[in-house]
Amino acid sequence: MQAPDPVEQGRAAFAESSWRRAFDCLAQVDPASLTADDLELLASSAYLTGQHAESTAAWARAYDAQLATGRPDRAAGCAYWLVFGLLNRGEFASAGGWITKAMRVLDTAGIDCVQRGYLASAIAVQQLWQGRPTEALDGALAIADIAERFHDPDLRSLAGLIHSQVLVQRGEFTGGIARLDEIMVGVIGGEVSAPVAGLVFCAVIGVCNDLFDLDRAREWSSALAQFCDRQPDLIPYSAACQVHRAEIMRLHGDWTDAVLTAQRARERSVLATDQVSAGESFYLLGELRRLRGEFDASEEAYWRASEYGRDPQPGLALLRHAQGQPETAVRTIARLHSEPQPRDVLRANVLVAYVEIMVSAGDLDAAGAAAEELGRTAERYDAPYLHAVADHRGGEVLLARGEAGAALARLRKALERWRGLGAPYEAARVRELIGRACAGLGDDDSAKLEFDAARAAFTALGAVPDAARLIPVSESGAGGLTARELEVLRAVASGKTNRAVAAELFLSEKTIARHLSNIFTKLGVGTRSAATRYAFEQHLL
Repeated sequence: MQAPDPVEQGRAAFAESSWRRAFDCLAQVDPASLTADDLELLASSAYLTGQHAESTAAWARAYDAQLATGRPDRAAGCAYWLVFGLLNRGEFASAGGWITKAMRVLDTAGIDCVQRGYLASAIAVQQLWQGRPTEALDGALAIADIAERFHDPDLRSLAGLIHSQVLVQRGEFTGGIARLDEIMVGVIGGEVSAPVAGLVFCAVIGVCNDLFDLDRAREWSSALAQFCDRQPDLIPYSAACQVHRAEIMRLHGDWTDAVLTAQRARERSVLATDQVSAGESFYLLGELRRLRGEFDASEEAYWRASEYGRDPQPGLALLRHAQGQPETAVRTIARLHSEPQPRDVLRANVLVAYVEIMVSAGDLDAAGAAAEELGRTAERYDAPYLHAVADHRGGEVLLARGEAGAALARLRKALERWRGLGAPYEAARVRELIGRACAGLGDDDSAKLEFDAARAAFTALGAVPDAARLIPVSESGAGGLTARELEVLRAVASGKTNRAVAAELFLSEKTIARHLSNIFTKLGVGTRSAATRYAFEQHLL
């Protein structure tokens, strides 16, 4: 009985999108005995299974083989896919060399072919990354014409993606999003190849995140997940897919699943040698661990994110704040706030942390200016998520200034927005602030209802530090302290100054000093450190 032909097996596996089996079959054959077309299958399957060195080598062999068979257009196509991999790994110099080499082959042959459009798309991508949007747009329009002439859906999608990214970069958000939606119709319909589909998915979700368009990001992340699930062998885009999934789970309060998914993203990123996704997965794990009160694990995750090139801030500053290191948190967040950020989404994240830390530090002027900047950003993008953030942080600043009535109105708008976005943690944080506003207005019954609701939500989420902050006096073993005295003690024990505590609780520093005197008397201690030790021993924090 004749042994199965590995080449035929590899071809069949590739046709079935079984990338790993295709590679394993074709890789066992001497490359010198493979046809140029089979070398292309080997190169593609190597790329799709995350084997970049093998893919690059196979594409180079396929390039030479296609030239040897008198097909310079197919050779240029091999060069493009080699460049595609190089660009995605950040190897720009090598990519540029291959583009020049392939263009020279086509010019020498004097042929008009679709591969010219592919190579032009690689040039346009570089122009976009280099901050030359006008040239990139001219290139995208020319590429689209080539795609239409040769009826090539892959090239059409690449041209549309570049066009949409230029529009977004110029601030033409509506036009850019509309173009992206149009491209995605073809991708979802299965009209494009797996490498292009994966690239478009990740690029579109990235643009949606940059525009704070969470609904679209969620929709396309779900579609990307289905795309990856249908192709379990697919490696290059799977890590980014898992990161997007985990981010959405975190927002919607599915924290346990978010941790598991972020861990899967980390594992897949190692297989794909995807440094960016590895850094993002570790950062997300740091965020989730911090929110759950697992501070040591959170710090380790932030450091690992840094090792992969992902700035661990502002998460690490918020961790220091939660650990009772206010001076460290203030220094870090002030440094971040003073530095420009390359994208508005990163700036917004810094501003959110800045407001929280500066309110606790009692610097309400700085916190107020940051909240106003968030408001201006929300107006520019007109995104529900940003409006929720701006109302939340703006209300927080008003409350710290003692303007409980104005704060209450702003916070109720924030609560409605967070609920509309399905964000239970953020909604609970706002309910806590609403409770403080009600207490400041003398409405203790409403305050208790809000605190109880916030505490229940925190407990359900596993947000241990937040839930502990709202433990009722009757359950805390607080040595006869009133609810207000317990709030003061918790704030002081976390390292806040009298001024910062006064700002947080919208009281005067004189009132805080009086509360501290009463606390010392009731607990039988004489210093802040002794009161702090008591708070830790009684698990009041």
